[in-house]
Amino acid sequence: MNRKEKRMGRIISEVLCFLLLLIIPSVTGKHACAQDQHGPEIPSIGMAVEFMDHAACAYVAKDKGWFEEEGLKISVYESYVSGMALASALARGDIQAAYICLVPAINVYANAKVPIRIVAGTHKHGYGLVVNPAKVQNIKALEDPAMRIGCVREGGAVDVMLHKTIEKYHLAENKVLTNIRRMNPPKQLIAIMMGHLDAAFLPEQWATMAEDFGFRMLLTSKDVWPGMQGSVLAVREELIHNSPEVVKKLVKVSKKATEWLNENRDSASNIVARILSGTKKKVLPFEAGRLTMGLEITPQIISRSMDRMSFTTDIDQRVVQDVINYMTQLGYIKGAIRAQDVLYMNFLSNE
Repeated sequence: MNRKEKRMGRIISEVLCFLLLLIIPSVTGKHACAQDQHGPEIPSIGMAVEFMDHAACAYVAKDKGWFEEEGLKISVYESYVSGMALASALARGDIQAAYICLVPAINVYANAKVPIRIVAGTHKHGYGLVVNPAKVQNIKALEDPAMRIGCVREGGAVDVMLHKTIEKYHLAENKVLTNIRRMNPPKQLIAIMMGHLDAAFLPEQWATMAEDFGFRMLLTSKDVWPGMQGSVLAVREELIHNSPEVVKKLVKVSKKATEWLNENRDSASNIVARILSGTKKKVLPFEAGRLTMGLEITPQIISRSMDRMSFTTDIDQRVVQDVINYMTQLGYIKGAIRAQDVLYMNFLSNE
């Protein structure tokens, strides 16, 4: 079995494992409905978000009450510490919408055959390589056999950035991948605090948080993949068919929140930091541990982190196709997948 086949098998196994762990019996009967003053009844929906400032527009919209103002009723609202876990939540009967990184969204669409469509973007970029400056002076140091490098599991967005970095800087793939320690973002931060990692590929806000522990940002996704699509708003396909008004309102609120946070960055940073800090106990299973007390999410961290992203609901279909092609090249997805198959921009273009 060659390397691509092994990678593909690993990705499919992980996605299916997540699905088996997270799928719960669907609730029987019809969803409760909220009456829209200007139209028909709107069904309640379940929503999942990333435990990162990638989902800043969702956090702002929820804090401002804009979902409710549009007549949307959120029956379930859950945060997930990784994009792969969040993607799997879309297979659940009570989750119909998710603010999620593009790469795991494509992964669960292509490999787990979850019927989702991407209806809007949330931001571009939002990933970085942070390093211990005492151990890493240049990118070539990642090949050193003694190097300890953190990264999320195969098939995640930051993992794709890892491979792009190897390709762009002509690094020896076998040497770098041998040094990789697979763990989720908060566990990487704990490892950095304990001196167990020399470098880490991390999504925001975790990459910026690492700077407070003495690491420095060596590269961001802007350096490695200009125009890289970060996160998106994805919905289950049946929601588009059965309740298009709901999707239209979700896109409208996302766009409103995105425009507001771009014009009110300080206030947005305060909102996102407050919500993430309040959610931390529910999301991080090891929160009660002594070391996790140091993982403070402040408005200053969120502000610096958000400055490293471009918040917009726009999506470039060509960029999405490039991501699909590259994931196929890595062996993470199999078969002919077209960007137009997973994108549904009708609601965005009507805004």
